[in-house]
Amino acid sequence: MMQRFPTQATVENPRYGQLIIGPPGSGKTTYCAEALKFYRELGRQVGVVNLDPANENMSYEPVLSVMELITVEDCMEHLKIGPNGALMHCAEYLADHLEDWLLPALRKLGATHNYFLFDCPGQIELYTHHTAMARVFERLERERYSLVTVNLIDSHYCSEPSKFIATLLMALNTMLRMSLPHVNVLSKADLLKKHETKLHFNVDFYTDVLDLKYLLDKLDDDPAMRKYHKLNAAICSMVEDYALVSFQLLDVFSTDSMLRLRNHIDKANGYVYKAGEEQTVNSLLACAVGAETEAARMEHDVRPYME
Repeated sequence: MMQRFPTQATVENPRYGQLIIGPPGSGKTTYCAEALKFYRELGRQVGVVNLDPANENMSYEPVLSVMELITVEDCMEHLKIGPNGALMHCAEYLADHLEDWLLPALRKLGATHNYFLFDCPGQIELYTHHTAMARVFERLERERYSLVTVNLIDSHYCSEPSKFIATLLMALNTMLRMSLPHVNVLSKADLLKKHETKLHFNVDFYTDVLDLKYLLDKLDDDPAMRKYHKLNAAICSMVEDYALVSFQLLDVFSTDSMLRLRNHIDKANGYVYKAGEEQTVNSLLACAVGAETEAARMEHDVRPYME
């Protein structure tokens, strides 16, 4: 007798999350505040979870905050260590209290929320060298959260070749270590017009990460960077060999910009396949496949920030 298998796998009470990471000053908290309003207007049951133990100036009301568990200030006072060491300790403390604090709290919130924005610490070492935050993310995955890492990077780094190469290496390192769906974002894109005269190439060179040998040529024009030519060439070659890094431009105060980033994020964490805001077959296919001409992409992704 032939055994029958279900034609469609279903997940009961699916939950989704964005892990908002990026260097200090890249706009993570501002993004969380604006995205909270944006997704609520779309009808999503969304809440912000603050995982940054040093985030004392939240411009949103979190549904859960790690500062209820531990803070950087308390660590510095009681352990007599500096802010960087205190942040590392807080991340480890959070990872050690997943089962008795974070997960039980999230399960309680599951009755009213199924989409979370996780506002994460800004210390880059937590994602490129340390394992605590990766342990947190991995445990959330095992808890059946469909996650995507949203890596915010200040767009002004495009104006300096050396900083942009460092940005590429950081983004690639983070993508490989986190092993999660990943969307790299150049934040504060509305300010690119101020830096336009400093950009050596068109904006799509930076968003699509095109032939980096041209960037090396610009680095060699700087006497201070010329002596690092072999190192920079090796970094660029590695980034190109992996062919993983690209960027989306974002102005958090533009609805159109937030909508376009939402499409990328929804594809990455699978929300597009859920009965969400867009339910027609055509809209689902367009979002899933990315059916858009290059001219249309340039019209929406580049020109608003440069003209």
